Amino acid sequence: MIEPTIARRIRLVGLDVDGTLTDGGVYIGLAGLQRVELKRYDIQDGLGVMLLRMAGLPVVIVTGRSGEVAKLRATELEVDEFVADPLARKLEPFEAILKRRNIRWEEACFIGDDLPDLPLLRRVGLAIATGNACPEVREVAAFTTTLGGGHGAVREFAEAFLKARGSWAEVSRTYLKERGDVTAR
Repeated sequence: MIEPTIARRIRLVGLDVDGTLTDGGVYIGLAGLQRVELKRYDIQDGLGVMLLRMAGLPVVIVTGRSGEVAKLRATELEVDEFVADPLARKLEPFEAILKRRNIRWEEACFIGDDLPDLPLLRRVGLAIATGNACPEVREVAAFTTTLGGGHGAVREFAEAFLKARGSWAEVSRTYLKERGDVTAR
């Protein structure tokens, strides 16, 4: 369970990609002579990101793997910022995002699954582990999803988090009304 007092203090949500928004698998191949990389994303996680943004929270992606695939997904999700560092140095870019937005570490949340996420998870006000996270990440997390990365973990977090903040009913009602549900009250 996410502590409501902590949830209400959060002003920004950060996400890892591989193992968090994806199941961690990377498909690499050739199309002719062109290198091709594919990743599997869960559509429910995209809805989770949308619901967080509808609640007024900036959502940023900080990934330790470069690649156009993750950037393409970030663009589709309309995240507020995207940073990729092929050496998985996430601390400095995330700190720069916080400084630009005038947000303190304790007002930030990060969702991750593996060792490259630990420097962030140890500093943020709300550390979240995916269900497939390594033991070190689970140990520092305030909340661990039951679902694994790439299988709805971000969507699960979004609902639990918005419920803890007391904004789930309003956000989900607004989402449904925008899609023509006249029974959403």
